[in-house]
Amino acid sequence: MSDLLMRIHSPEFQAMSERVLEVTALTSRLNVLPFEDEAAKAELFEAILGRPLPPRVTIYPPFFTDHGRNLDLAERVFINQNCTFLDYAGIRLAERVMVAPRATFITVGHPVDTEDRRVWLTGGPITVEENVWIGAGATILPGVTIGRDSVIAAGAVVADDVPPQSLVTGTKAAVRRSW
Repeated sequence: MSDLLMRIHSPEFQAMSERVLEVTALTSRLNVLPFEDEAAKAELFEAILGRPLPPRVTIYPPFFTDHGRNLDLAERVFINQNCTFLDYAGIRLAERVMVAPRATFITVGHPVDTEDRRVWLTGGPITVEENVWIGAGATILPGVTIGRDSVIAAGAVVADDVPPQSLVTGTKAAVRRSW
């Protein structure tokens, strides 16, 4: 079920597109800073997120997001390098979440039907509860909630909610429908 349904080329879509361009410029600057330049990184993260990073949050660039202001990070979150957060519909990482390199969080997409694909954006928020570990190269899709203390294995594609204290592995690639 989609929590987000937005018409492409609407005023809302135009505003989102403008924010994407702004944040892309900011993340481009962030990702070329010297690693030890903590002050410049903090300033850019504040511009990207619309607020300072919470205490004891660690993010290793390169870091990518399309909106930034809908990325909610709790204290003691660790995000390793080369992660992507498409956060327009909202992403929440609770305390002590660890994210390995190349993980991708996607909150928006397009309908499957050909006629609707170029007209609408769909999506839903992602919630990652406390003390979750997201493995390298994992992909978290729109509308997913990952329960407390769970582990998402490297390379997993998470399309459905994950119960607390669960290990999720593998991809879900399969033909579901033809037209």
